[in-house]
Amino acid sequence: MIVEPKVRSNICINAHPEGCAKETLRQIEYVKAQKVKRGVKTAKEGGKGPKTVLVLGCSTGYGLASRITAAFEYGADTIGVSFEKEGTETKCGTPGFYNNMAFDKAAKDAGLKSITLNGDAYSNEVREQVIAEIKKLGTKVDLVVYSLASPVRTDPADGVMYKSVIKPVGQSYGGQCLDINNGALIEASAEPANEKEIADTVKVMGGEDWQLWIDALTKADCLNEGVCTVAYSYIGPKQSHPIYRDGTIGGAKKHLEKTARNLDAQLKASLNGSAYVSENKGLVTRSSAVIPVISFYLAALFKVMKEMNLHEGCIEQMERLFTERLYCGADGEMTTVPVDEENRIRVDDWELRDDVQAKVEANMAKTTDANIAEYCDLAGYKHDFLAANGFDIEGVDYTKDVARFDVI
Repeated sequence: MIVEPKVRSNICINAHPEGCAKETLRQIEYVKAQKVKRGVKTAKEGGKGPKTVLVLGCSTGYGLASRITAAFEYGADTIGVSFEKEGTETKCGTPGFYNNMAFDKAAKDAGLKSITLNGDAYSNEVREQVIAEIKKLGTKVDLVVYSLASPVRTDPADGVMYKSVIKPVGQSYGGQCLDINNGALIEASAEPANEKEIADTVKVMGGEDWQLWIDALTKADCLNEGVCTVAYSYIGPKQSHPIYRDGTIGGAKKHLEKTARNLDAQLKASLNGSAYVSENKGLVTRSSAVIPVISFYLAALFKVMKEMNLHEGCIEQMERLFTERLYCGADGEMTTVPVDEENRIRVDDWELRDDVQAKVEANMAKTTDANIAEYCDLAGYKHDFLAANGFDIEGVDYTKDVARFDVI
């Protein structure tokens, strides 16, 4: 079968096995090169970075990049959790299914321990499975990365499924989006959320589940002295705040940040540990492609940041987070982590630079369908959109038949 991208409503609904694997390996090679460039030492080489890392939401985006950095720059053994649709002989799986397979194979070849669990990370059952695997390893976890992103969550306490929404609060919001199929600008709008939608979004995307994970791992004595946990978030430009930072998702992210402060105090008291939210750069994701203004903004942002030699993808961001924020002491030791006044790590600092934002705003104001290629990075945005599902990857022959979908 010849596999071509199927795009519906700005969402790619299929994946290419070889493309996903090759993109995962590209990120691994980047991290290996950065290890040499920075002189990072693994534990076996006398380094003081993380030795065992748990990544919740390990299969794509920032979670996958975090796992790759932990393993191939710091030599850490990793446990990853994600909920994937497995490929079969005749049907393709989710991109994360193939990413996980490629990561596990590369880790094994490098002599690293890699345990990947496919299941609902919001469930108590998966928490118990993770704890059992940590016990089998005979070690404790140095770093817990919380990178879960899902539109739904079933609360293990009551069995109720909650659904998140991306909506403004208090008033309608509209703006232009980038239509990935034809590169044109289209108008999009969203009506304000009701109180239940606001509360449910916090339930799904806030910090409640993160707290449950740290509590369970603490109770099971699975966290090492000096453990760190970090969750990922996004602030974004002022023009997107009505739909994002001040909308339903923003409310959930503020709850996540509040949870980080609570966890930081909790872990400091019990294990001399720490907890942070890392505010990361805006990137192309399944959700960002359909949020009013965000896709247009990102295409304009990429153009400006590439011109200024500041652009980063997931792997560049996470490698910088690990080496210049979390483990920036001598030999990769975690010392004082640089944070803002609200105890947040900021690796969105380049995106939100005044000169970057001023140029992006000016370019967006000038953009029309006729000149969009002049002010927006259409090719870069589309590449990132497709690459997340294994398409448009250099070195992959997309005219070649894919015989089966359960292997790479």
